[in-house]
Amino acid sequence: MSKQLIGLGDEQFNVAVYVAKAPPMPYFETLNSLEPVINEQINTINQHCGNGWRKVFNVYAKVLFALPSEHYSFAKQAPTWQQYRDEFLLQKNSKTALLFSAPNLTITSADKASSNKNQLHIIAGRTHAKNLLQHGKLQTQFDWLDDEFAIDAINNIIVCPYFDYRQLSNIKIARLSELVAQLKSSL
Repeated sequence: MSKQLIGLGDEQFNVAVYVAKAPPMPYFETLNSLEPVINEQINTINQHCGNGWRKVFNVYAKVLFALPSEHYSFAKQAPTWQQYRDEFLLQKNSKTALLFSAPNLTITSADKASSNKNQLHIIAGRTHAKNLLQHGKLQTQFDWLDDEFAIDAINNIIVCPYFDYRQLSNIKIARLSELVAQLKSSL
């Protein structure tokens, strides 16, 4: 039985970012599926939940813009990452997801060749990744590159610093993009 994905975004995602907790709003207390963002929902979350969530959405858009253009076309959809965030991020057909559940890697071997190749899983935060492993919510082997970044090339998973300006600075976003390029070239 496959695990239910819970979060915001497109069910047909190519890039999923996993965070430990949903925004602290009543709507998310009962959310039990993956739903696209609608009607300025990101702005509403930012207003109700503060600067921390604003950073998550901003850094997510910046990461998408930094991904290798030969593999991802997010930067071609809008002139700036800010405009991309406001007009496309986590919406229907955006190919992006922000998940509050664990990665669902229970794909049949026949599906793995086609779908998993196109899906990139980014776990935001070393602590979150280690908690998922410790609690049996993620069955994988990471190659820890240093204290902040880890990679599982078989399942297309990268662990990086949490989506915050200080933790995932522009230099570290560039490193994340390089790791994605390495993953893609190994397929």
